[in-house]
Amino acid sequence: MMTAVETNTSTSTLPNPLSAGPCCRFCAEPLRHTFVDLGTSPLCQKHVTPAQFDHGEPFYPLHVYVCEKCYLVQLPAYVSREAIFDGEYAYFSSYSETMLAHARAYVEQMTARFGLGGRSRVVELASNDGYLLQYFLEKKIPCLGIEPTANTAAAAQEKGVPTIVRFFGRQTAREVLDSNGPADLILGNNVLAHVPDINDFVGGMKILLSPAGVVTMEFPQLLHLIDKNYWDTVYHEHYSYLSFTTVEKIFAAHGMELFDVDEIDIHGGSIRVYAHHTDDGTHTVSERVHAMKARERAAGQGDLKSYAAYGKQVEEHKRQILSWLIEQKRAGKKVVAYGAPGKGNTLLNYCGIRSDFVEFTVDRSPHKQGNFLPGTRIPIRSPDEIMDAKPDFVLILVWNLKTEVMQQMAAVREWGGKFVVFMPQLQEC
Repeated sequence: MMTAVETNTSTSTLPNPLSAGPCCRFCAEPLRHTFVDLGTSPLCQKHVTPAQFDHGEPFYPLHVYVCEKCYLVQLPAYVSREAIFDGEYAYFSSYSETMLAHARAYVEQMTARFGLGGRSRVVELASNDGYLLQYFLEKKIPCLGIEPTANTAAAAQEKGVPTIVRFFGRQTAREVLDSNGPADLILGNNVLAHVPDINDFVGGMKILLSPAGVVTMEFPQLLHLIDKNYWDTVYHEHYSYLSFTTVEKIFAAHGMELFDVDEIDIHGGSIRVYAHHTDDGTHTVSERVHAMKARERAAGQGDLKSYAAYGKQVEEHKRQILSWLIEQKRAGKKVVAYGAPGKGNTLLNYCGIRSDFVEFTVDRSPHKQGNFLPGTRIPIRSPDEIMDAKPDFVLILVWNLKTEVMQQMAAVREWGGKFVVFMPQLQEC
């Protein structure tokens, strides 16, 4: 079993990106081109407690740029990582059956593909509450989680998953390498977009990876954000919005090669990239890599003009959402929501939707129940309260888990209630 190294609680100070104008976090090119501007919004996982209800909260810009040199779409670090990923972080992956099933399937696939066993070492970056590594433990494969949020890390440790509370980068990689040895598999699901210093993060993986080791990273694909209109996935936790082509450049700059890619359905359309050391001849670059790059090129992701119209598309979508809500309220319909995700807060705050339109939302996580959504102050309750309220519509804010939610809440249809999603387009279900 890999042992946990001592927790380091020190923090670093990020420079103010507006002091000299924002620059690309990968290539340092000045950022001059807007991708989308969603105004200002509070931090999406800083839920308001009853004691805080009568106090103000800070709002930060959601102004996303595209780099004209490397085409990395990015949100400047208006907020430090320490302010976002702290000891009161509200997202626990284990409350989603979909995420647990995805994690179990991943462990089965990687174990079989790369022959992992009792002499292997697995490290997960941003391991959250141990929802994934627990399945490696079941197979008696030594593993270690590296997680910056102390409360989710504590939940992982309660499951028996060795976890250190640390932000990952070159320094942490050196310390883990010294104490635990190199990793044969480094994985990160939905984390690469969450790091403000992407060079330090990828550079750390280069240090920690064993000579014949493999890195897998999963992240929502920029192609889907544009084509499927998933603009609600823009929030302060997401510093970058990633294409395969740009991620390939970032890894290459740190001596690693992307040799394969999978398309997966999670989070509305993600990709899983596979990387190894550039000088490792174990794996050949698959045809899927070439096909993915060709698809992104055909979609215009190497042409600034292809990004220019996105903001107008988002504005029109906002008008459609508000028109529907106004129509329902004028007809005397009751609308409540399901979920308290980060993307839901972006949607609600950008559209100005508060409890006059959506009376309350529900969430399975007890860490969220009893609090209020940031900015909009919509109450967060237990899912059982939908059965008491009997609304006409349940707005699914966790649209990526739409099937799971509709199965859990199937009783809504018994009184003629309907489900509705706003993303990627407004649809009554």
